[in-house]
Amino acid sequence: MEFLPISLDAYRLGFIGAGKMAESLARGIVQSGLLPPSRISTALYPTPGPPIDFESFGVRVLPKNENVVEESDVVIFSVKPQIVKNVVLKLRPLLGKKLLVSIAAGIKLKDLQDWAGHNRFIRVMPNTPAAVGEAASVMSLGEGAIKEDGQLIAKLFGSVGKIWEAEEKLFDAITGLSGSGPAYIFLAIEALADGGVAAGLPRELALGLASQTVLGAATMITKTGKHPGQLKDDVTSPGGTTIAGIHELEKGRLRGIFMNAVVAAAKRSQELSEK
Repeated sequence: MEFLPISLDAYRLGFIGAGKMAESLARGIVQSGLLPPSRISTALYPTPGPPIDFESFGVRVLPKNENVVEESDVVIFSVKPQIVKNVVLKLRPLLGKKLLVSIAAGIKLKDLQDWAGHNRFIRVMPNTPAAVGEAASVMSLGEGAIKEDGQLIAKLFGSVGKIWEAEEKLFDAITGLSGSGPAYIFLAIEALADGGVAAGLPRELALGLASQTVLGAATMITKTGKHPGQLKDDVTSPGGTTIAGIHELEKGRLRGIFMNAVVAAAKRSQELSEK
């Protein structure tokens, strides 16, 4: 089946699933000016906690998912992995030639395409920093998705961070690194702050310094393009304080622990996707 490019000037975007990730994406898209909120819609469904007020930033809330699909050219499925099959199958008669996107972890393109009845599908793996506009997302194009589809989705997800394209076979490893990675860094920041407290700092100051230090270090890598090993060497003077701290980290096998965490999470992702 041949698909024509979607008009960038007039396309309408719909979210099936009105949770936190849908909110982050919708807010980012609106704030970036990529789409006016009047061209974005969703339908509320039961979620833990109070419902998100999409209308507060201009997104239209329709009565049912079917209404969202009928009014959209691009449909993003942002529902839990365990219900995505039933949701897609229920909407299948309405999906036609629309560009479909799934952000459900562990659900393969082949299955998504089978359930939808066509292969104009793109799978995206975002992560939770999308909520603050700093997501690390990766996309893989389905068999029927054309180059222009990929460019359109890259712009949408680029409004809440950075996005890369990769083969779908790499998605378990991507889940282990960027999908689960924020939690590893939260743990590292908490540990750095605890170290500051142990060394005599007030808790609030220690946490502020730890958070900003991690943010600053990451920004130096992305903005300078230098290898992290080089940046580490640049601030490690002979017999100084930094090398004394690094020596302790090396004795504790920090590098190996981080590597093992990524590999373990990737393995678990693979196990879950095979169920």
